[in-house]
Amino acid sequence: AHELAERGFPVTVYERRALGGKARSMDVPGSARGGRRPLPAEHGFRFIPGIYHNLPDTMRRIPFPGNPRGVWDNLVAPPEMSFARTGREDLRLPLPWPGHRPAGLTLDEIRRALTALLETAGSIPAWQTAYFVNRLMVFLTSCDERRDEEWEQVPWWDFVAADRMGYDYQRLLAVGVTRNLVATKAEEASTRTVARLLEAFFLNSSGRGADGPVDRILNAPTNEAWIDPWVDHLTSLGVEFRIGWTVRELAYGSGRVTGAVIEDPDGTRRTITADHYISAMPVEHARRTWGTALRAADPQLARCDRLRTDWMTGIQFYLTERAPMVDGHVNFIDSPWSLTAIQQAGHWPARDFPADYGDGSAVDCLSVDVSEWDRPGMLYGKTAKQCTPEQVAREVWAQLKAALNDTGRTVLRDGALHSWFLDPGVRDLGTPHPVNEDELMIHPVGTLHNRPQAVTAVPNLYLAGDYVSVDIDLATMEGANASARAAVNGLLDRIGSAAERCTVRPLFRAPELAAAQRHDRTRHRLGLRNLLDLG
Repeated sequence: AHELAERGFPVTVYERRALGGKARSMDVPGSARGGRRPLPAEHGFRFIPGIYHNLPDTMRRIPFPGNPRGVWDNLVAPPEMSFARTGREDLRLPLPWPGHRPAGLTLDEIRRALTALLETAGSIPAWQTAYFVNRLMVFLTSCDERRDEEWEQVPWWDFVAADRMGYDYQRLLAVGVTRNLVATKAEEASTRTVARLLEAFFLNSSGRGADGPVDRILNAPTNEAWIDPWVDHLTSLGVEFRIGWTVRELAYGSGRVTGAVIEDPDGTRRTITADHYISAMPVEHARRTWGTALRAADPQLARCDRLRTDWMTGIQFYLTERAPMVDGHVNFIDSPWSLTAIQQAGHWPARDFPADYGDGSAVDCLSVDVSEWDRPGMLYGKTAKQCTPEQVAREVWAQLKAALNDTGRTVLRDGALHSWFLDPGVRDLGTPHPVNEDELMIHPVGTLHNRPQAVTAVPNLYLAGDYVSVDIDLATMEGANASARAAVNGLLDRIGSAAERCTVRPLFRAPELAAAQRHDRTRHRLGLRNLLDLG
């Protein structure tokens, strides 16, 4: 909508629930008191790393009062992150960048950090570390053909031989890096997906091809810092929004999309017609709107049925005292439900949390992502899907405490828990048929070859979303943004428009690796393994 409106096209957006989708923040119902705003909640915490370029470019073009670079200036970089271990000291990692001022540490914090570092160094044998580094070097020097054809078919878990390694190798190197940086499952995710992103993050951390620091978040709840200003800007450009309108089907006939069958807020179905249609929904919703005739017109639509989604959903805990946690993201390495979290109020300098939100007694929001919904927990011996919402909250809280309160200090106190809020897209937990309206596309082996192009074979239909094939092979906001740009460019090409095309930035490629990758291309064509690949 943004790119088309800037080029003078009239655009109408139909949205079934709320603008911003999975990226939006939302109000906790009934939580506001004394003229304050409701407590802020979200589907999951935001993470906008420096490897992104297309999304930051859009953010720079969204005006925000007092910001010369628009919404982009609302990005802030946490100075550190942590791997929280259960029963051991947590591994605390600084995230330096130019101009970064690290937080001061107490003697006890220094002691704990050194203990964790040495424990971790001693827990993974040197030969296992060397093997992992060799596997990374194999991928870095692999040509695109080997990545697409060979490594796309190998699970990351197998690529790094995790089954043959110790527990800490598995949790820190095989699983930990994928959960924190790539938000996918090591046991089934394709090596191409995981390693390509690790390559990008490594280059980002070394200052190569970076839009900014490795880790960035917003300096306020997402809607306040980004989505609401965006809606205001697009409205000023003439974009019309229809909220509460649900697309049921894209009607097809005579080789074209003839209309969108849409259910309005009153439940009445009507057909909306336009010159061009961009389907910008998550794949699990989009493919329900493609009928048999439309799928037959473009086989790549049918292949989308092979794309898989899974649960990765957030829960927020509101605290009456700020917990003494690291100033950034925390990966709970040993948690049964694969938790990651961040305490947010300290990153919102323009917000006084108790004065601005809720009833005045909550001073912070601990936002937690639950990535594993099918593994038994600690308290009830049940999976998250088998628990009631209240049991999910108790179980997540218990897993957080098990990792943070385990080495002689209390980080989370039960008495400091004000309330909690679970993503409303999750329904019917504890029943035989739990529902999650906002699943995340995952990347098991072979996914690359089932992702569709933004421009379809139907002359007035285009696809945009995190499942569409772009250079960043992961379900991300960056991928959704890049695919939308590709869709707009395809539309402009088809109508012969003279308007400037959207810039679509790929992930950065290190030129110093090009020679090794060219050599590997020759070996791949001859049926030989990568020169560094020792098995």
